[in-house]
Amino acid sequence: MTRKSLLWIWFARHTLSRHRIAATHLLRKTWNLLPFADLQVRTLSFTEGMDRDQAQDMETDGSKTEQNIAQPPATDSSSGSEPVKNGETVITEGKAKMFFPSANEVFYNPVQEFNRDLTCAVITEFIRLQLSSKGIQIAVPGEENVSKVVVDLSKGEKEEDSEPTPTGEKEEPKVAAVGEVCQDGVRVLEALAASGLRSIRFAKEVPGLRSVVANDVSYKAVKLINQNIQLNDVGHLVTASQSDAQMLMYQHKAAKDLFDVIDLDPYGSPSMFLDAAVQAVSDGGLLCVTCTDMAVMAGNSGETCYSKYGAMSIKAKSCHEMALRIILHSLDLRANCYQRYIVPLLSISADFYIRVFVRVFSGQAKVKASASKQAFVYNCVGCGSFHIQRLGKVAHNGNNITYKAASGPPVGPSCEHCHQRHQLCGPMWAEPLHDADFVQRVLSAVGSNPTRFQTSQRIQGILSMVIEELSDVPLYYTLDNLSKTIHCNSPSLLQFRSSLLHAGYRVSLSHACKSAIKTDAPSSVIWDIMRCWEKLNPVKRERLSENSPAACILSVEPKLQASFTVRADANPNSRKQGLKRFQLNPEPNWGPKARAKAGGGISSSLQERSRLHQNKRKGCAEESDGSHLKNFPCKRFREGNCALGDNCRYSHETEDEQGSATPV
Repeated sequence: MTRKSLLWIWFARHTLSRHRIAATHLLRKTWNLLPFADLQVRTLSFTEGMDRDQAQDMETDGSKTEQNIAQPPATDSSSGSEPVKNGETVITEGKAKMFFPSANEVFYNPVQEFNRDLTCAVITEFIRLQLSSKGIQIAVPGEENVSKVVVDLSKGEKEEDSEPTPTGEKEEPKVAAVGEVCQDGVRVLEALAASGLRSIRFAKEVPGLRSVVANDVSYKAVKLINQNIQLNDVGHLVTASQSDAQMLMYQHKAAKDLFDVIDLDPYGSPSMFLDAAVQAVSDGGLLCVTCTDMAVMAGNSGETCYSKYGAMSIKAKSCHEMALRIILHSLDLRANCYQRYIVPLLSISADFYIRVFVRVFSGQAKVKASASKQAFVYNCVGCGSFHIQRLGKVAHNGNNITYKAASGPPVGPSCEHCHQRHQLCGPMWAEPLHDADFVQRVLSAVGSNPTRFQTSQRIQGILSMVIEELSDVPLYYTLDNLSKTIHCNSPSLLQFRSSLLHAGYRVSLSHACKSAIKTDAPSSVIWDIMRCWEKLNPVKRERLSENSPAACILSVEPKLQASFTVRADANPNSRKQGLKRFQLNPEPNWGPKARAKAGGGISSSLQERSRLHQNKRKGCAEESDGSHLKNFPCKRFREGNCALGDNCRYSHETEDEQGSATPV
């Protein structure tokens, strides 16, 4: 009997559902001819267990199995989201597929895909370090050495089946694979999981996991998490939890209940979760924190920043790096209360948020040095010069170490360059923001496996800049602000960097700002270089105000004769290679989304909110009839010189008339 006849008999004896159609295509393509008794079709687990090539074959043959599982019938879609019934959408990110309600009941922001990709990459390398000490290797799909490890293990298993292994022979190392439970692996907590996308991506993309807890206080969010766990078949790794995030972490303070990795990605500020997080993470564990309240941390509301993070923020050109150092200071301060301290692995400022990855250790002796790691910043409001004032200092006397208060201040009552006042910012973290060796490991892993993440190019670009940054130099100047201060045209980036290198100082860029100049040169050298540049590109000094910062700075002759000849080493490698360092917004309204509503109401779109609350006159002017302009008073009528009369598009009503027309 031919294969075609067998398939025809099988169709006749069974219901022709879409699941069996998918299985039939698979039989024809890969299984050739099997005994009739073995032709058993499995359901969802069968389809999800196939590799990607088989799944693509099914899609090209017209199979709708995946959509049928979600909520039949579904419409075809080639994008990352597929609409289904009951107001839900199937969203694909990484290797995870998620149900997501169309109503704004559970928060989800596709802009944060870079955040989630970077988190998966960092946690993978953290687990690699943790398990290597236990003699366990991890197998990441797509890495070059994975196939070799698998082949070696399979050979070892065959040899073990054929003949016994001699005693004393070196055993093959254990390998932790993606999607499998590793008993010696790490325990992960996503304290604010929302839809559970991040936790499910951990389970499907990160090896070496023992368990993942996806927690949220919302009942609807936890219900959605359970649906997504079933959809992705990761119930053996991911557990949904409905609890207050703070209480959950406080309940896991015991040594046996600590988490190895805690991820905090709240809507807004994470300040209320930090105290519990530094207690619930294991010794040497990883803490991943996101802050999206950048308006507060970047100086728009310094008093609010102090109430949340224990530091005063100011408006400065280096405000994004200040925000990173403020959150690191807050984490270390809270950890110090429990004889713990932090070691930053990676600190990123991207888009509209900041993201830090720190390890938390215990040690009373190390905690004593925490004061010397914090500093205040004196920032001039006129020219932008800044000076760092440490809170403490460490004195070494032979084998003895003493901790003392620092002496200061490093500046006088006014700026030495422009004679303007100083603003005080901080305290903030003054030590390196990154661990260069760890960042290099992450960069190498992403570079060797570029197809693992959709945002791999951006990850490589930002991490390359992070490695190039001067780790021991806090904050930075910006080239445009230096030129603006003295009212002259701006030198090119390579010219200014070359002048600093010619003067014998180090200089680098910063991932936090495109025009940043991070250097160990003092502010006096910076302004000497700008004075030399002004001599080559003079400004009209008669137009400068006598007490302006520009007049004060240019009135002093430079002590340093700067050279602007471009050097070969002035151009960093990340810039030479054209890496994606500062991404342009790929779509309109790229940024934070509206907060999820408990009632499930759909919030107004960003376009509608922008039209209502920003540029009111400009937005209304696009309307054809112009009747809305009657809501605005006519300025010429108030001055008594409006000649249009009733034909004027604006209101000619006086304040008394408007008041009498208002109902009581």
